[in-house]
Amino acid sequence: MPQNADTPADRLREWRRRRGFTQEQLAEQAGLSLAVVKKLERGGAGRLETYHALARALRVRTSQLFDAQPPHTTRHDDSGNLALMGFRRALVPPVTAGGRRLDTVEPDLDLAQMARTATSLREAYQADGYATVAELLPHLVTGAQLAVDHYSGRPEHTEALRLRSDVLQQAAGYLTQIRVYDLAHLALRDARRDALAAGDTLRAGSAVSLQAWTLIREGRLDEAERLSVASAEEIEPRISSATKDALGVWGKLWLKASAAASRNNRPGEAREMLRLARTAGAAVGPSGGAKRYRCGAFSSSSVLIQTAENYAVTDQPRRVLGMSERMRQAQAPTSNTGHRHMLDVAWAHLQLRNPGEAENVLAGLHSGARDWLRHQRMARDTFHGILRGSRQRVSKRQRELAKFFDV
Repeated sequence: MPQNADTPADRLREWRRRRGFTQEQLAEQAGLSLAVVKKLERGGAGRLETYHALARALRVRTSQLFDAQPPHTTRHDDSGNLALMGFRRALVPPVTAGGRRLDTVEPDLDLAQMARTATSLREAYQADGYATVAELLPHLVTGAQLAVDHYSGRPEHTEALRLRSDVLQQAAGYLTQIRVYDLAHLALRDARRDALAAGDTLRAGSAVSLQAWTLIREGRLDEAERLSVASAEEIEPRISSATKDALGVWGKLWLKASAAASRNNRPGEAREMLRLARTAGAAVGPSGGAKRYRCGAFSSSSVLIQTAENYAVTDQPRRVLGMSERMRQAQAPTSNTGHRHMLDVAWAHLQLRNPGEAENVLAGLHSGARDWLRHQRMARDTFHGILRGSRQRVSKRQRELAKFFDV
């Protein structure tokens, strides 16, 4: 690694010089504008995908271009904190010096009813009902917290621990989706603890899979890969006799490892991890496994989706569309996973100079998954590309999308 490189700007500049590139040459090799390279070398902020393109051009891991940075000094108002007050109260409740919680609500101690509520909220989340999830999930978290305390030392305690692990993972998935990573990590730490206390290794593996996704979203690619690989090795099942749930959680971990490696400019490792996930996918078949865990169902189609995503990360749009054709014959994935795949399809169409097809995909997502779509930076960037490449007057649909994406 270059010496005396303390910031992403320093690292980028040092690696560029080490490779003998001018700023213009690096921009051309990475498929970026010269203005972007100049901005990043001056200390400007860049997206993970931009750093990935630069890393490929420089032949280094993406993580070598950035690391922990000092906290920002930009002042923000408290609107975000107020919107998340329910989650903060549920996940970080006030506790006395003696360990007594100060919750004033009376808990619903019917574990079966809470499990049904969790299932309903999960379905709402997959159906783009983010408002319902944001309103009700914090109350469910609090109820699960109090239930664990109430049943301590009683036969129901293990069931309560499993329920709380599931609910915390559910909260973490939502919080990661809306990019509130600190609370997501807190929820996942406790979810893994509860699963292990209940003697449920697969449920703990589900929490780790979600944590790897959160790390990837933060750009902590080395950690996400190492965490996923180590956990997959810890729970590695015997293929011939393993349950579909065990194979599903194991396969999910290899998918997360592959996603991290692909984004970290490690294509060979990403392919090997996909091969292992494919082994799990073949064993569980199209019906899938791990459906009862909050990391999400895993099936042979999950591997196809991750393969397409890796192709998008490595700028292979034709292969993305080829995988999409294969997806038509596979079992439909969960809603959010399918939506994420369609963003790859929209990007591929844009790269192949089919902006109309890309716009059709975004319009479809806007119609059917609006709350999910508003949190996807890739969607906003793709729409920017559509507008930049348009030679016609802005249409009514484009104006509607522009207002939605705030561009």
